[in-house]
Amino acid sequence: MARRYIPEAVRDGLREEMARDPDVVLLGEDIKISPYGFERGLYDEFGPERVRNTPIAEQTMAGVGLGAAACGLRPVVDMFFGNFLYTGMDQLANQVAKLRYMTGGQIKVPVVYLAVMGAGSNVAAQHSDSPHPLFMNLAGIKVVIPTTPADAKGLIRSAIRDDDPVLFLVPTPLLGVRGEIPDEEYLTPVGVAEIRQQGSDVTIVGIGSTVREALRATRQFERDGISIEVIDVRTVHPLDTATILRSVAKTGRLVVTDEARELCSAASEIAAIVVERGFRSLKAPVRRVTAPNVPVPFSPPLEKFVMVSAEKIANAIRQVIDY
Repeated sequence: MARRYIPEAVRDGLREEMARDPDVVLLGEDIKISPYGFERGLYDEFGPERVRNTPIAEQTMAGVGLGAAACGLRPVVDMFFGNFLYTGMDQLANQVAKLRYMTGGQIKVPVVYLAVMGAGSNVAAQHSDSPHPLFMNLAGIKVVIPTTPADAKGLIRSAIRDDDPVLFLVPTPLLGVRGEIPDEEYLTPVGVAEIRQQGSDVTIVGIGSTVREALRATRQFERDGISIEVIDVRTVHPLDTATILRSVAKTGRLVVTDEARELCSAASEIAAIVVERGFRSLKAPVRRVTAPNVPVPFSPPLEKFVMVSAEKIANAIRQVIDY
């Protein structure tokens, strides 16, 4: 099996889908040179008709992606930073998320919006948000967050083939993660969680870069015989609630980790679902580990302070065990 960094894995998935389907096109800011490497080399391979640089105009980019999808293409629009999605919000929220519903399914919207999200690279508050909870609330957009190179490739391919709009968010702290990619052709299903580690005493549901921190946090409990299950949701909308509820029924304790801010986070929704549908299984209150309700600081020490860490997750594990 080949080893790839996450941006390389996304690029491999894009290349294979472009080779398979001539309707797949790429649009984006600086996409020709591809600063993060998601599309690097694809301009030379597929040409300017299918790989197009756009102006720095996110509202226009979002709308062009919608129009291209409605006309039969399968565009992938690289919005660069997650915060830049806000600039295209009218198109995304009022048009992209609603068009298929408002036309009774007559118009499909097979468009993928790609962006890097989250803190971890010291690029300050206007480039460091994790906006997935906002898009979960729109109902009409699927929201995918890969955490491994294998899933990054498999999920981008599934997202391109989906007839609904998909927001594909890559966590900044995971851009340098390298892992094995299967040699054979494969797809990773949208809406299906993955159990990264089996356990029986505590369930951790992780989102984005916090999955990696959760796995680190569990190591210090192994010597004490505490068995911790770690679930990587991979898709926050639609959410694989069945896998989460089965795990909590087994362990009786839940910690939810999310790199978004605590207020109205994806962690809040997961906690609410478990309390509503799995309350009788709980042996302790649900704990959330998220970023605080502040903008992400530019200062490297302060940025690190607000990010979810293995230490913060370990403290939450202790709280649900000791309750």
